[in-house]
Parts: sequence; structure tokens; C-alpha cells
Amino acid sequence: MAEDMTFLPRSDVLSLEEIERVARIFVGLGVRKLRVTGGEPLIRRGVDQLFKALGHLPDLRELALTTNGSQLAGRAQALRDFGVDNVNISLDTLDPDKFTAITRIGKLPSVLAGIKAAVDTGFSRIRLNAVILRGQNDDEIIQLTDYALSLGINIAFIEEMPLGQVNAAGKPLAFVSSDEIYDRLANHFALTPEEPTQQAGPARYWGIRGTSTRIGLISPHSHNFCSSCNRLRVTAEGRLLLCLGNDHSISLRDYLRAGDSDEQLAERIRSALHDKPEQHVFDQPDKPQILRFMNASGG
Repeated sequence: MAEDMTFLPRSDVLSLEEIERVARIFVGLGVRKLRVTGGEPLIRRGVDQLFKALGHLPDLRELALTTNGSQLAGRAQALRDFGVDNVNISLDTLDPDKFTAITRIGKLPSVLAGIKAAVDTGFSRIRLNAVILRGQNDDEIIQLTDYALSLGINIAFIEEMPLGQVNAAGKPLAFVSSDEIYDRLANHFALTPEEPTQQAGPARYWGIRGTSTRIGLISPHSHNFCSSCNRLRVTAEGRLLLCLGNDHSISLRDYLRAGDSDEQLAERIRSALHDKPEQHVFDQPDKPQILRFMNASGG
């Protein structure tokens, strides 16, 4: 997120009822996993009712949440009761001062309390997400993994995607490849690769011998996963993004508000899938190809 954000008028954002309707149409088309993400989805007023509605969708097998963890301490049990199966929690550092510097306003103790609440609640799967940048938090790769191990949860290390602002104080953020992260991990832990049939989505996973913790590497630069991409995103303003690294999209919001029936919307989604890009192209990690901040995508 940029230091200065201009936020959309509320009328430009999908209502919770519109999000539920879109989700229901996707499930009717065969989608079996939904993930609610952001920005930070738990700060949206009334979002508990959305989770409750999504949790009751027939044929949905998995309801997931990606969160910064700041709101989890008091809400984990309710989310589990609504039907949320798994939770991804962003955690780039275990240093309180560094955490506040990275997030600008975040407080590490509240996030750690949220992670503990998630563990105590017993979600089917919990994963920490860490974006690693040289000179910022690449010295914490082992420490973050040890923290995940101590809780018996998973962790994924993610290469920075050049979307929106990719510099700090005028200097480009320093990309660290998944291969380098793997080498550092392999020097400390006995890693066992998972079979491709056990992989799901963009992450490649390794187990840590003798534990239940899995380490994931998400590598949009160094190990392009476009050929196996099985993801679509509907943004907070109702754009169906066919790829996070491209601008190919259609506005479901416009069709929703023009009075399209569920059948018409389903057909528009089917047609849009024919234009899903073959791949994204991130040739220069320090230069964004898409001037869209991740918090503006939501979804």
C-alpha cells in the first residue's frame, strides 16, 4: 500500500450480498474452494455475515481466509463456526520494531496473539506467509521457520511480485529468489519434497522430516507457475482478474448492476476464461508491470 491512498467510494465496491451472489455462481460452475482476502478482509463491516453465508454454500468443499492476523484473537472461533477451514496469516518478521516499520501501524503482539488463537481454535490448516526481501528480513528465514515449527503449522516464503510500489525510501526493494531461500533452509532442516500430486496452487511444498510442518515456496519470478495456475480473483470492486500479473479482466459489477441473471453472469465468466493469459512476464523485479496495489485488488 502506498503512503497516500485514495480510497474508492463505497458505491464502487461490491456489497456483501453481491460478493455472496458471485461466489454462489462460481460454486455452481464447479469451483470448490473460495478464499477471502484483501487488504485486510476482517475490518469490513458485516463481513461475518458473508463468511456465514459462504460457509453454507452447497458443494463448497473449502472456505479459506488470508489475513494479517490483527483481528484474529477475538474472532478465530466465530470464523471456524461459520465454516472457515484454513487460514493464511501474513508474518514477515518476528522483530517488533521491524514489524511496525514494515506495516507502518501494525503491532506484532496482537498478530502473534491472533496466530495463537487460530492454532487453539483448530482450523484444518494454518499457514504463515512471509515475503522475503534482502536487507529487510532475509536474516529471519530460519527464525520464522522455527516459529512455525514451534506451533506445528506451515509456512510459505514468497518472492515479491512487482505490483504497485516496489521501492522504499526511493530505493528498489531487493528481491531474494526461492532457490536462495531453499538453500538456506536445506542447510538447517532435513527437507523432503512433496509429490506433484500433493501440490495445490502456486506453492511448491517440502516437509520437514520428523514434523508435521510444511514449507512452501511461491516463485512468480524464478519458477514460473503459470502453466499450472488454477486461480481467479474477483476484486473488491467486482473485476474478474484472470491473472494477478496482467490487466486482463471483466467487470462483473457492471453486469450485476445491469440486471444480468445468474445464468447470464455464468456465461460471461465462462467466456472470459478463454482470455486467461498464457503467462505473466516479470523480467525486471524492481520495475512494476502493473500499477495496481495488492490492497486495491482485494478479493
